[in-house]
Amino acid sequence: MNLIGISINHRSSPIEIRESVHLNRNEIVEFIPSLKEVFSDGVVISTCNRTEIFGLPSIYSISTNSIIESLQKYKPVAELKPEHFSKYFSCGAVKHLFNVASGIDSLVIGDSQILGQVKEAFEISDDMNFAGPVFHRLFDTAIKVGKRTIKETGIGEGAVTISYAAVQVVEKIFAGLEKKSALVIGAGETGELAALHLKDKGIGKIFIANRTTERAKSLAEKVIGEIVPFQSLKEHLHNFDIIISATSADNFIIVHSDILNAMKKRKGAPIVLMDIAIPRDIDPDVRKVDNVFYNDMDSLKIIVDQNLQKRRNEIPNVENIIMEEMIGFFGWYNTLEVVPTIKTLRNFFDQIRSDELDKLKNKVSEEDFCKIEDMTRRLIGRLLHNPTVKLRELAEAGNNIQKVTTNSIILKELFNLDLSQNDGDAIEKE
Repeated sequence: MNLIGISINHRSSPIEIRESVHLNRNEIVEFIPSLKEVFSDGVVISTCNRTEIFGLPSIYSISTNSIIESLQKYKPVAELKPEHFSKYFSCGAVKHLFNVASGIDSLVIGDSQILGQVKEAFEISDDMNFAGPVFHRLFDTAIKVGKRTIKETGIGEGAVTISYAAVQVVEKIFAGLEKKSALVIGAGETGELAALHLKDKGIGKIFIANRTTERAKSLAEKVIGEIVPFQSLKEHLHNFDIIISATSADNFIIVHSDILNAMKKRKGAPIVLMDIAIPRDIDPDVRKVDNVFYNDMDSLKIIVDQNLQKRRNEIPNVENIIMEEMIGFFGWYNTLEVVPTIKTLRNFFDQIRSDELDKLKNKVSEEDFCKIEDMTRRLIGRLLHNPTVKLRELAEAGNNIQKVTTNSIILKELFNLDLSQNDGDAIEKE
């Protein structure tokens, strides 16, 4: 298979380089016409951690270096070097695509977002008539790999970010979150992720506190929450069942006495404190207060590390799925060599049958003609059944492709078959 691909990703290049060659949807649409000059089929996948191009060459001279040059021409980056790219060919290109779709090649192992991004990339190519039958089958199989991975393995289970780990710990402490209120202190990236996770988990009420009111308002709108003035933060602590703090403050913003006062007002009702800031926002001595459940980055990182190891342990199971789907895909691909031969052979025999039936049509009764027609149809079917099945079996086995090619050539020579009218149709129908 002459599939080739290039990849610039988190393994091969620093984030500055990856950002510089990232292609948004509009840029991919603009870039594809130049790829059409050298590829019959092609797909461009571009995310925050990778930009990859796969294609079936339509000209003999095309190479991975040519694809890299095309990308550099469209996205000129002085620091971009050949060593920033990984190159893939044939079976290796298919395996890499399946690795990507399954999430085992992601920066965060098991990232399920990549599956949607692979699907979207293919849809762009399909909309631009840049994906033929082979690429349809290839990406259908890649998406199947991703779905099977999610369904049949634990590669995507467990929190692997500090923000998500904090929310998962909260879930374990409280039986349900729909009647709980939460305060997120800090509207930066980490705080925003925590707030979004709480919203996704169905938190009853969510409040945002931030030194900059505008950022607090922006995040509150995203999570359908309310604002707590940062200056009067300590006066409101007792109102919340959950407090997640993620600021960039140099000193503690919540100290032991603040929580003592809050717990008196709460009359001992449990409170969960998640300090996901560096340096810490909450005095760790608060853990000594009754009914206070406190976690900081160190304890949450232990959870994240454990979950990451569990995901790594699932990689062999994912690789088994990938191998199964690769065998199925290449079994299908190898049959493309024999499909035109089988189709033409059947047409050849059907034409002989039709010619001979025409000679009999006016010499027998209509009833007898119907019987003869039915009998000859079954006869041709039986005669061609074993050759058809054997050719397909040899092709699907993969390791007998030379034998398949030889047998196809023999059949063409023996029956003087003309395949020119059947090649395209056969692939489309298969």
